[in-house]
Amino acid sequence: MQYDLEKQHKKGKLHAIERIDLLVDRGSFVEIDSGVSHDCHDFGMEGKQTPYDGVITGFGIVDGKQVGIYAQDFTVMGGSLGHAHGRKIARMIELCIESRCPCIGINDSGGARIQEGIKSLAGYGDIFFQNTIASGYIPQISIIAGPCAGGAVYSPGLTDFVFVIDKVSQMFVTGPKVVKAVMNEDVTSEQLGGAAMHAGESGVAHVFSKNEKECFQKVRMLLRSIPHCSDEHCFIKDDNAKKRKCKLDDVIPQSKTKAYDVKDIIIETFDEDSFFEIQKEFARNAVVGFAKLAGIKVGIVANQPNVMGGVLNCDASDKIARFVNYCDAFGIPLVTMVDVPGYLPGSAEEKKGIIRHGAKVLYAYSRATTPKVTLLLRKAFGGAYIAMCSKHLGADFVFAWPSAEIAVMGAQGAVDVLYAKQMSGKADKEDLRSQKIQEYNEKFLSPDIAVKLGYVDDVIKPQDTRDKLFMFLWILRNKKATPMPDKKHGNMPL
Repeated sequence: MQYDLEKQHKKGKLHAIERIDLLVDRGSFVEIDSGVSHDCHDFGMEGKQTPYDGVITGFGIVDGKQVGIYAQDFTVMGGSLGHAHGRKIARMIELCIESRCPCIGINDSGGARIQEGIKSLAGYGDIFFQNTIASGYIPQISIIAGPCAGGAVYSPGLTDFVFVIDKVSQMFVTGPKVVKAVMNEDVTSEQLGGAAMHAGESGVAHVFSKNEKECFQKVRMLLRSIPHCSDEHCFIKDDNAKKRKCKLDDVIPQSKTKAYDVKDIIIETFDEDSFFEIQKEFARNAVVGFAKLAGIKVGIVANQPNVMGGVLNCDASDKIARFVNYCDAFGIPLVTMVDVPGYLPGSAEEKKGIIRHGAKVLYAYSRATTPKVTLLLRKAFGGAYIAMCSKHLGADFVFAWPSAEIAVMGAQGAVDVLYAKQMSGKADKEDLRSQKIQEYNEKFLSPDIAVKLGYVDDVIKPQDTRDKLFMFLWILRNKKATPMPDKKHGNMPL
């Protein structure tokens, strides 16, 4: 098969076949449906050659494991999606479902092929249907390696992970020209749907890369971090896994109000170089990603005290709930690290719908039947304590560091509410307040209280974290889901 590489190189982009070669193990790609062409006879299309109808499909190997791939070729009619093109992609997803392997789509297309009319739209519909059938059964990865506009964006939107490339990726429902004509808004393609915007603001993208080569390296890294189908077991022990000398005693500052980076705890706890962060640039007050613990594949959810104190807001709630859903679908054990002062208050968040967004976290954790282990690091206040995989939402084991505080609110706020009248007008008001804060800390915030009530299983030393997590994850390796009421499905708040 001859490919027009030069045409893409002039745009500063790789060709579809070069992208596939970067993704899979050398020489492992096997193309299918290479002889398919369009079936259109209108608008001068009769007799027009469209090699493989503008999309290369086939199977390859990544680190010894099979993956299915489709890659749109912008050099063939702008990568436009016609009936045969769409049918090839839909069939590729269907074959991946049957083969129980991940499906990776490389998107680089001008959109629907206008010459084919409704048949192009039918092609998109077939793809969306297969995306939905595959969801939660095999991993679906989308790489945006060029334009992806109009109805085309909804296929990546239905997949599990969207990879974007700086100054290359473009995703929008409607392009800048139409936005200008309809909304009288001047906006560039980069502002409207560029990689940085979707990675940092919209949350549509999950992984941001500076260039194409880095992007495909990251896709390979992700594939090493996750099961390749919903039946693959995550509990593969590796006694030779590289680990750091657990330096966790001094990560959390003495001052209860001082910030720290929760990623320091993650990196020190899990296998060396195994942490792969998802949605790194979006909702940075929460951290989610994959890692390994003595070889066991796990999903990590953590509050990030370094950003907004680790508070839960609408975006962080969406980020956490979606990640929990993914891990549960593929049986990936969840480790939740908690340092949360609460849900973000204020009219702005209420207008965005913090109630329904925040409820997604409650719903996702409660529904999840995968092994769930929670570690309380420092603050665990109010409804956010409940939401971050507490025992009340079905956590299998909950542990706390000695620094953990669990209560409706912090001592200062609680004392100001409880003793407002008693302190009013007193000359020694500050002394009395300090005394009451100390009493409140001792009586209500200590993790020992939660241990006595059975809401926390044990208070552990920071340096024992890795060993404790491994021990209890291993205990849960054969966990069976508790039978649920006989129903079709619940109604997740969206």
